Amino acid sequence: MVRLAKLVIDSTQLESYRAALKEEIEASVRLEPGVLTLYAVAEKDNPTHITILEIYADTNAYKSHLQTPHFIKYKTDTKEMVKSLELIE
Repeated sequence: MVRLAKLVIDSTQLESYRAALKEEIEASVRLEPGVLTLYAVAEKDNPTHITILEIYADTNAYKSHLQTPHFIKYKTDTKEMVKSLELIE
């Protein structure tokens, strides 16, 4: 399963968001065998626009990922930082 997450982050909280994202990606790749790849990139001219490439072994791996403590922590901690989120399959 492949998905893109396109986010716009509050510019005043960008560094905090990046730290939370890094922590979540590292935990997901290390702890979840079904998470094959998570890559995050920011637009050069607009660093608050972040795209995350997510590749999971299958739909069940993705659904499992959504229930992990590290993902829930990431979503909770960054809720006020994310101005918009678009998920593309």
